[in-house]
Amino acid sequence: MKKTFIPILLTGLLFTQSACNKEYLNPSSISQAQAVSSPDGLMTLCNGLQYRYTTGGALSVLYASTAGGGLTTREDIVLNQGNADEANLALGASNVSNINSVVRNLWTQSHLVRSNAELILANTGVVVDAGTKSGIIGYASIFRALSLGTLGLFFEQSPVTTGNNVPFVPRTQVFKEAITSLETAATQVASVPVSADFTSKIVTGVDITNTLQALIARYALFSGDYDKALAAAAKVDLSKKSVFNFDDNTRNPLFEYTFGNLNVFQPTNANLGLTGSLTPDAADKRIGFLTKVSSNPAVAPVIATAFYTANNAAVPVYLPGEVLLIQAEAYARKGDLANAVASLNKVLTKTAAQDVFGLGAALPAYSGAQTADAILTEIYRNRQIELAYQGFRLEDSRRFNRPGPGATGAERNRNFFPYPLTERNNNTNTPTDPAN
Repeated sequence: MKKTFIPILLTGLLFTQSACNKEYLNPSSISQAQAVSSPDGLMTLCNGLQYRYTTGGALSVLYASTAGGGLTTREDIVLNQGNADEANLALGASNVSNINSVVRNLWTQSHLVRSNAELILANTGVVVDAGTKSGIIGYASIFRALSLGTLGLFFEQSPVTTGNNVPFVPRTQVFKEAITSLETAATQVASVPVSADFTSKIVTGVDITNTLQALIARYALFSGDYDKALAAAAKVDLSKKSVFNFDDNTRNPLFEYTFGNLNVFQPTNANLGLTGSLTPDAADKRIGFLTKVSSNPAVAPVIATAFYTANNAAVPVYLPGEVLLIQAEAYARKGDLANAVASLNKVLTKTAAQDVFGLGAALPAYSGAQTADAILTEIYRNRQIELAYQGFRLEDSRRFNRPGPGATGAERNRNFFPYPLTERNNNTNTPTDPAN
């Protein structure tokens, strides 16, 4: 049976474009009470989580996080200055205002997905079959965590609950909140495997068991819990794919809106905007996977390929290389340089045939200085290549203490985004906007 996204149900459950709790019901849809009163209703809502997170062109979290991470760090360039909000992201500093549509969509869409995931999780008591409950809890927890994680990537603080004038918490706590959801779900899924009933009714692609562990590893690394990151990363089966699937009705937003044309943004160049010691090796096979020469070089020297080549091209939830680089970085930051290099070498020497997505560098093993600084720099460089267009570069730039706004050789034009006006107008707890 073909599984489809059912956006109409979620349109009836949307919260306002802030973290407050007002509810707008679509009279053509079923009520919230009806939607959460049965396992089938909850599974339909689960499909809606992926729909809102991934589709809708520039409205999607997937698009906004790629634009936000890439345009602020020179990974991407704006091709048409008529796309004013993207152009302002590329300029950075005070040009990024609290009415910027990309910033607003990052915030509001992430909170909408989070809120609806929490609605699902709060109503799993209606599910009798334990395996179906595992699937619903696992799936909703993944999208709650992805939404919280995205907020932590781009904003200094965020609410993690829904209500009137809810408090903000520091981004490290936002990541920890995501981890808590994931760990609870992982325990449930480990105790009772996901049922065939759930998998037959949910949109295919997301590997729940492995994604839970990969995301725990990701957000544990970002929050500085290296032991937890290593423990979770070790549980991920790197031979399995976990993807967001698309078709001609629910289209890959990055192909549809930007990478499939020459109108919004594309990679800065074949080096992905990396310069100096970060410049990719000329023999790095990943560059040919990630880019191709543009048919109109006067507009863009290269265009993105990878996972953005068609309306129905699947986008990874995480990459095997990300998991290996999480291990490399966590080991390096713990001072275990031998294991850090061993994990790094798995990325450097990996061929396309050895990667489930066909992404391989096929380079020699690391031969640089055996110091933490040198190894971390090489890990950083490989994150920028291996995880191109995944939205992580702004977070990585801060975490690795790369030159920031105002510094010589700045590699990012902001540190964090301002809070959208839609939130400030509805929540008196909204913090002062960061200076840059």
